[in-house]
Amino acid sequence: MKVLKFGGTSVGSAQRMKEVAKLICDGDRKIVVLSAMSGTTNSLVEISDYLYKKNPDGANEIINKLALKYYDHIDELYATDDYKQKATELVKSHFDYIRSFTKDLFTLFEEKVVLAQGELISTGMMNLFLNECGVNSVLLPALDYMRTDKNAEPDPLYIKEKLSKMLEQHTDAQLFITQGYICRNAYGEIDNLQRGGSDYSASLVGAAINSEEIQIWTDIDGMHNNDPRVVDKTAPVRNLHFEEAAELAYFGAKILHPTCILPAKLNNIPVRLLNTMQPEAPGTLISNKTEKGKIKAVAAKDNIIAIKIKSGRMLLAHGFLRKVFEIFESYQTPIDMVTTSEVGVSVTIDNRKHLEEIVDDLKKYGTVTVDTDMVIVCVVGDMQWDNVGFEANIISSLKDIPVRMISYGGSNYNVSLLVKAEDKKRSLQALSDHLFNNK
Repeated sequence: MKVLKFGGTSVGSAQRMKEVAKLICDGDRKIVVLSAMSGTTNSLVEISDYLYKKNPDGANEIINKLALKYYDHIDELYATDDYKQKATELVKSHFDYIRSFTKDLFTLFEEKVVLAQGELISTGMMNLFLNECGVNSVLLPALDYMRTDKNAEPDPLYIKEKLSKMLEQHTDAQLFITQGYICRNAYGEIDNLQRGGSDYSASLVGAAINSEEIQIWTDIDGMHNNDPRVVDKTAPVRNLHFEEAAELAYFGAKILHPTCILPAKLNNIPVRLLNTMQPEAPGTLISNKTEKGKIKAVAAKDNIIAIKIKSGRMLLAHGFLRKVFEIFESYQTPIDMVTTSEVGVSVTIDNRKHLEEIVDDLKKYGTVTVDTDMVIVCVVGDMQWDNVGFEANIISSLKDIPVRMISYGGSNYNVSLLVKAEDKKRSLQALSDHLFNNK
């Protein structure tokens, strides 16, 4: 059985929902994971913001505006008065529930309940539409099986056990519709998966049922070999290793969250990225297979800060690096890149929240310099150290661009380079021209 996930733009209107229904009704049994309709979560966040500020009138105005949008979708989506009535009652019950939070104390717990309503509405509407079309579809409430543990990490054994029992109760069902993003925490409270959202849900569901394939449907034809918003002549990458996809996702490829593919990777389940607007396109297949010696793609991560700590006492100084890294750990600030020399170490971070405190603490151990407005450019492919020449290809692409740091060796799939933000477009275009478009 396959698991298919559709994002907010894929179910962003009545017409889009109808097209998704056509895609999933091909005779094969599958589990379909849906996000909230596009724009809904942003509106729910805005409603929550008004409620935090104790402004129920402001919240009710946004609630009424969002509800009217859904009633318009209902008129367009359903053909019969019976199902229009059922959908209206469904949507009204959720918005009445959201309105109930305008009367009482509003905390983070209530916000998470409010944010969950988007996915609950979209899946309820889709399931009703499929039933109206004569499809034997069943709604699988994610809040009944998707749970995180006390560390806020998914609980795979619980998910597998609960989901298996639910599927066993509906052996004759053709389709299963479930929510992405939302879950319960270890204490039974409504929560969400945060990182990766609905993609993460699909990967966890796929791992729980040992799916043959997980499909992530978006509005882009797979993962491209460079950022099409910045660079001319990009093309979809047809095959990626899980590690390559994770590197690209972490370093800026917005189509996928790096966390979401881990359950699929661990269970050796291929992930296919497909385009709802162009369903015939082959997209990108992510698996454990490597294409030997091939550079696949380039991505960029913005808003990077480089910090260099130089110390004449570092040479042979026991514990120097430990002390440096402990400072970043104490401020819960992750490091992206690291390079070292005899007399210093350079690191990059993408969170400037505690930058001043970090720099103050680092000055105990050496001279500190900070470069802001930097960009990490990540080149991904099969980069085993014995594949001769790939480093030279990458570096020669950037021969006219100043590079602040170069990092290689932490992964067999990635070379990272740090450049100024003003050189980002030139760097990405130069790499595309040299690595992909010359061939």
